[in-house]
Amino acid sequence: MAAEPEDLEGLEGDDANKKKRMIMLAAGGGVLLVVVLVILFVVLFFGGDDHQDTAGQQRPVAADNVGEAYYVAMPRDLIFNVPGARRDRVAQIGVQLLVRGPRNEVLAQENIPMLESTLLDVFSRATAERLNTPEGKRELRLQALDALRRTMEEITDGSPVVEEVLFTGFVLQ
Repeated sequence: MAAEPEDLEGLEGDDANKKKRMIMLAAGGGVLLVVVLVILFVVLFFGGDDHQDTAGQQRPVAADNVGEAYYVAMPRDLIFNVPGARRDRVAQIGVQLLVRGPRNEVLAQENIPMLESTLLDVFSRATAERLNTPEGKRELRLQALDALRRTMEEITDGSPVVEEVLFTGFVLQ
């Protein structure tokens, strides 16, 4: 498709330069097309709505939940009793909260005692049988997220602050 150097030898000055420019434009256009196709693929394949729960329903995202991601770790793992059908168990869960923007990071860090209390309240309502399944753990995470958002909305006059609840450790004994 591209002209070989031997093909350009017979052409004089301006004609050779025009042909070289046309070849360069065609090559540049091909590269541009490849870049556009890669971007389109990435957007279609990896894009979509990141703010959906497991049922596919839209979760609200606050206007101030934009920007850089910050992870706020609970200072210690949460340890609580879990009722079971045969016997009660003890669970230990490490939690980090994903927040967006430095303002939300500060709000979360300032309210860690309230956040821990809310998490313990949600976690203590779970059963051992439910926590042994991946669906149960996912459900617990979503319940914790909803409870934390409600708590932070009350404290901050409407800003949910927390975008995701992440389990960094999960032990059920």
